[in-house]
Amino acid sequence: MHFDTKSSSSWQLGNRGRVAIFIDGNNLFHAARFHNIDIDYNKLLRVLLGDGRLLRAFFYTGVDAGAERQQGFLLWMRRNGFRVVQKELKTFYDGTRKANLDVEIAVDMLSLAGRYDTAVLVSGDEDFVYAINAVAYKGCRVEVAGFRSNTAPRLIDVGDFFIDLGDIADMIRKDTSSGDYEMPSFPPNSSTPPDAAAYSSDDRDATENVAKFDRVRERR
Repeated sequence: MHFDTKSSSSWQLGNRGRVAIFIDGNNLFHAARFHNIDIDYNKLLRVLLGDGRLLRAFFYTGVDAGAERQQGFLLWMRRNGFRVVQKELKTFYDGTRKANLDVEIAVDMLSLAGRYDTAVLVSGDEDFVYAINAVAYKGCRVEVAGFRSNTAPRLIDVGDFFIDLGDIADMIRKDTSSGDYEMPSFPPNSSTPPDAAAYSSDDRDATENVAKFDRVRERR
């Protein structure tokens, strides 16, 4: 892995085997908005994957059933290689609306450990420190991606590698002329998959195991 500050095009992640990507959608959305960056999720997926083989890319988010823009965005995500895990927003006594998916992210990372070689967690939330350590103890590499100023120092320290999205903003920024999808309308406070022919038999077995895991989750 290297990053030449003189040329962002030379930045790349090496081959890290089977890669599972876990995106804390609400956390990333607010961090990107803070930095005034409109993220292209296809570009983000390609950059985070590097030369690895994609096992699965998860996107976790709270949803508002009445927000049509958000529903359209999530449909786009599903059609472009992401497994969307959602939870309806809850309204609290002070009027704020939130949906916490930290448990879902941690459980998925741990449940799939061993089926991937490298996990990429896109979040700045310090609550994931223990989960990252637990995954690392299972022999998996864990990388953290986020905007440095919005990422807890302990989270950066516990990962095997930190990907500062601020340093590669031009590589993941959405083209303003593109009209493929609209950004979700999250309330305040709150890519293409690899070609099947490129999969080895081990990759196919791992993918089948993930599919079985997903079906079990849906029945809960």
